[in-house]
Amino acid sequence: MREAPTPLHQHDSPAVPEIGQVLELLEIAWERGRGMLGTAPLSAAQTRVMFIIEREPGINLSTLGRRLSAAAPSVTRLCDRLQAAGFLRRTPRPQDRREMQLELTDAGFAHLYDIRSRRKQALHQAMSRMTPDAQHALATGLGALCDAVGEPAHTLDRRESA
Repeated sequence: MREAPTPLHQHDSPAVPEIGQVLELLEIAWERGRGMLGTAPLSAAQTRVMFIIEREPGINLSTLGRRLSAAAPSVTRLCDRLQAAGFLRRTPRPQDRREMQLELTDAGFAHLYDIRSRRKQALHQAMSRMTPDAQHALATGLGALCDAVGEPAHTLDRRESA
């Protein structure tokens, strides 16, 4: 006899609502501080493409499309705009010159660095109003969440210090 499945809500962590609220607050903060925290001159979608390419240098258009869950024409247009802005370079893959690989240019890396720097400054300001114990608990919890999602926290630390 089969056992009845456990209701999904029984697996919910008590932290899920708080994490959801934090994400909403970050969205509000990004919106309020669009000038300081925004991704201009790029759209959020173009910036997301850049983050993916940074994590996977040499990715091709079809793999990028799968990561974005987007159709090939949309991905091509996003990359065309990034290339026109000077943030993206397409080069033939050495193993198969018919296939193009995507890489960020120095200007692309600089743009992502600028976005991260501004966001880091805003987060430092907010966290400076927290107690040291609360800061430590947040860092520990976020590290564990990153590990659970699939990107180890040490990877984030390495990218931030670059």
